[in-house]
Amino acid sequence: MVKLFNKETGELIGDITETQLQFLIDNLEEESEDDVDYYINIPTIESFEEKGAESGLIEVLKKGLGNKEDMEIKYEKE
Repeated sequence: MVKLFNKETGELIGDITETQLQFLIDNLEEESEDDVDYYINIPTIESFEEKGAESGLIEVLKKGLGNKEDMEIKYEKE
């Protein structure tokens, strides 16, 4: 399992699978090979839905975003 966190607050957003993490890695920009954080916003999540992202990943990202327009997330592998 992989844990997603709000980078700013450290709050746990939820758990995702390795496959869902790979989807994020494949579809978001990394600043380096060791990068574990990403910027997301509503249009990003909508594009993930269009690209066929798993519903569990979409739910976790929407939950994390809540009423905010954007945020940075980070992940930790267990």
